[in-house]
Amino acid sequence: MAANPCGAHQTGIIHPATRREYLSQRRRASPEAQARRNPILTELAIWRNNQYTYAKWQEKYMPHLELVTQPPAPQAPDISLEEAQAMQRAIVNLFAKWELTDDEACSLLGGIGLRTFSRWKSGDLGRTSIDLQARMSNLLGIHKALRLLFDDPARAYGWIKRPNSAFGDLSALQIMLGGQLTDLMRVRRYLDAQRGVW
Repeated sequence: MAANPCGAHQTGIIHPATRREYLSQRRRASPEAQARRNPILTELAIWRNNQYTYAKWQEKYMPHLELVTQPPAPQAPDISLEEAQAMQRAIVNLFAKWELTDDEACSLLGGIGLRTFSRWKSGDLGRTSIDLQARMSNLLGIHKALRLLFDDPARAYGWIKRPNSAFGDLSALQIMLGGQLTDLMRVRRYLDAQRGVW
């Protein structure tokens, strides 16, 4: 029985030696030829190689990096309703000493409504938010620092409207009217630092 050119007998059975040579030729085929035969397997091989390369890069250049977790937010001070209302009354009296307009007062308090501040002045006090409590605390801290720095109450109350070179020749009031809690904290930190120098 004569063999055909492909190495198979007329029965259609491929000779084992011819099959091994055929498989060997497939393994030696170029990547382009392999990609044409099975592009999905080729893409998978490329992906696995990239994953391996990235893992090795991480191992070599990023061994010291650790997961950074967000620290827990600080707890708000536990202020009772009575304490908050006492702060509200003190703020109303302080703003009167500072001779602020209602618009300025509302701005320092985080943009509360004019009607709300009018109710405060008439003694109709209510609940306050954490942000509002923080603002009142800083404002009263500023007042306390000024009273410790100046023996003359008039000088202490008038200080917030005088230009100050530490604030770029702006007054403390102009800084605080920026509207942010951090503006109040900036003035308070400055006064606390001045107290430390003295």
